[in-house]
Formats: sequence, C-alpha cells, structure tokens
Amino acid sequence: MSPPRAGVFRSFEYHNFRVWSAGALVSNIGTWMQRIAQDWLVLTGLTDRDATAVGVVVALQFAPQVLLLPWTGWAADHLNRRKLLMATQATMGGLAMILGLLTVSGLVRTWHVDVFAFLLGCATAFDAPARQTFVADMVGEADLSNAVALNSTSFNASRLVGPAIAGLLIAAVGSGWVFIINAASFVSVLASLALMRPGELTARERPDAKSGSLVEGFRYVWRRPDLKVLLAMLLIFGALGLNFPIFISTMAASVFHTGAGGFGLLTSCMAVGSVIGALLAARRERPTLPLIVIGAAVFGCGYAVAAAMPSYGLFGVSLIAVGAASQTVTTSTTSLVQMSTEPAMRGRVMALLLAVALGGQPVGAPLVGWIANAFGPRWAIAVGAAAGFGTAAIGALYIARLHAGRPRIA
Repeated sequence: MSPPRAGVFRSFEYHNFRVWSAGALVSNIGTWMQRIAQDWLVLTGLTDRDATAVGVVVALQFAPQVLLLPWTGWAADHLNRRKLLMATQATMGGLAMILGLLTVSGLVRTWHVDVFAFLLGCATAFDAPARQTFVADMVGEADLSNAVALNSTSFNASRLVGPAIAGLLIAAVGSGWVFIINAASFVSVLASLALMRPGELTARERPDAKSGSLVEGFRYVWRRPDLKVLLAMLLIFGALGLNFPIFISTMAASVFHTGAGGFGLLTSCMAVGSVIGALLAARRERPTLPLIVIGAAVFGCGYAVAAAMPSYGLFGVSLIAVGAASQTVTTSTTSLVQMSTEPAMRGRVMALLLAVALGGQPVGAPLVGWIANAFGPRWAIAVGAAAGFGTAAIGALYIARLHAGRPRIA
C-alpha cells in the first residue's frame, strides 16, 4: 500500500489518474449533453410533454444494471479493466453516433430512443463497476477515498457545463447534433486509456474460480450488516430520489414554461451543488455512516423546499442544496463500500451497489413520471423528499442499534 498523501487534489500526483481525469472530463461533458438532449427530445419533440415517456426512457436505461448483474460484476473482477473500459466506451460512442444520425435525418421515433437507451444501459452496466473499481487500480488503497471523490467531482463539473451547452445547441442546431458531438467526445477517454502506463497500475488480487460467482458476492454482502444497510438506503434513495431528469424537465416545461436552455441551466444549478459536495468529500480521509444520514436528511429538506419554490430563480437556487446533499450521499456511500470490501470481491460488490442504486429506477422513474402527469411536478418532487427522509431514517435506526450493542460496522 502506498503511503498516504496530503491535500484535496493529492490523487492527481498519479500519472494514470491525471490522464484518466482529463479524458473523462471531456467525455462526461458530452454524456451530460446527450442526457439533456435525449430527455428534451422525448418530452417536447416526440411527445406532448409526456413525463411518463421520459420515465420509461430512464427506466430502460437503468434496467440492464439489474438484468446483467450476474455478468457485470464478474467482468469487473476477472477481466482486464482497462481493456474492458476501452470496449464499453467505444460501444457507447457508436450508439450515440447512430442515434444522432437518426435524429438529424428526421427518422427518429420514440421507440428508437427507447431501444438506444436500453442498449446504452447494457454498455453502461459493464462500464460502471469496472470504472468505479479501476480507480483503486490507478491510485491504490491509501488514496482511494480521495480519488473516488475527485472522480465524482470531475463527473459533476461536466454536469455544470454540459447541460448549459446542450441547451444552447438544441435551440441552435437540434438534439441530433448534440448526440453526434457526444459520440466524438468518447475519443478523449479512449485516448486517455491508451496513454496510460500499465506498469504503474496497482496489482490487484484476482479471485479464484470458487469465489468468482455472483452468488459468492451475495453471500459476502449478506454476512455484512453494514453493507446490507448501505444497499437498503441506496435502494430507496436511487429509486425515488435520483430521478432528476423527470423532476427538472417537468418543472421547466410545465411549471415555469421555459425552453431547452432553461432546462439545461436548472441542471447546471444542481451540478454546482454536486461539485461542492464532491469537493467536500475529497477533503475527508474516510466517509462515515452518520455523514450519509445527515446528507440524506438535508436532501429531503432541499427537495421539500424546491417543491414549494414559486419562481424559476428560487427553484434553481434550491437545487444547489439538493445537488450537494445527493453528492454527499452517493460519493460517501461508494467510498465507504469500496474501502470496507476485500479487493477480490470489490467488482461484484460494486456491481451490486450500482444495481441497487440504479436498478430501482425502472420502477421508480415511471411511477414518478405518472405522479408528475397526474398530480403535477411539485408532487413528484415531494416523493423525492420522502425518499431522502426514508433513507436517513434507515441509517439512523442502524446507528441506534450500534449504540445498543448490536451489529458492528466491519
């Protein structure tokens, strides 16, 4: 294990992490541009502001996290992660290009977007656990928490820029060209993977054949009360609280009556808070469960305030607090799970974590979309607030049991 380093940006001292972060930043900007263009295309271009249709697209994009779970964690633990990421990133770039060409040509239909969302979800299902665990390969165990937080900071910094650019481009040239630009952005992350120094990647423990199955991953989590609680918290938080595309797009279009630029700006407001939350996480040596509980409670309060905001500007300001709180919960949970999991099991455990965090959205997203259609976007946001409070309650109950002398955090 390498000696601990000092400073918020200490992980950038590693060559491979610097190269990766530069390439990923460009690609992530393109990814956020596509997300905005995709949701806006479905909401206003292919349907008459149908929030349920947006929810279906979100559900299809995250369903593969659960459907492919037996293989995604295995791949992250057994295959060369760098080469696996090259394959998944190239696939996602190709899918973006094809969808862009369909849109630019005027041939795109809602079912096309549904199909490509599902295929993109399949590629992401293999990409996400490999990408999360690859961070440890680049920096080692000593700086893992800092690297996870900085990786999240880069992702959310791109969310600060990408949606705003997407809003301008949608108004100027249309959603199709946004998809094509996103496809081109994948060249940067592929180049960063090619420019890495394989000899500087941390050697990792390889699982043997007996411990290579997903069943072993489930058994490992089942024996860990702390991991079970964290996954239960993420299930509620992800299924009902992280449906930002539905919450923000419906408020922008149906309540404040803004265009694609206004939608993108609101998403950037949330990204400001997410960057703040990620940078604060990078300052901490190790995340804790009480911190996650506080973050979930603040998330619930932020959503409750946002649901009541009477104007576009105040709604945008409230999203900053929501973004900071959501980032505190997700980044801290990811770091805590990785740091407390054996390296040989890390890929499968992270696949389970991502499946729980994102796999609930195939159920939660259409439900939240239906609530937005039937009762209004503000009531849909209230569901997100309830998810934050519920997540905090589960964590607080577990902490209370710890003080009573029951299961201990490993």
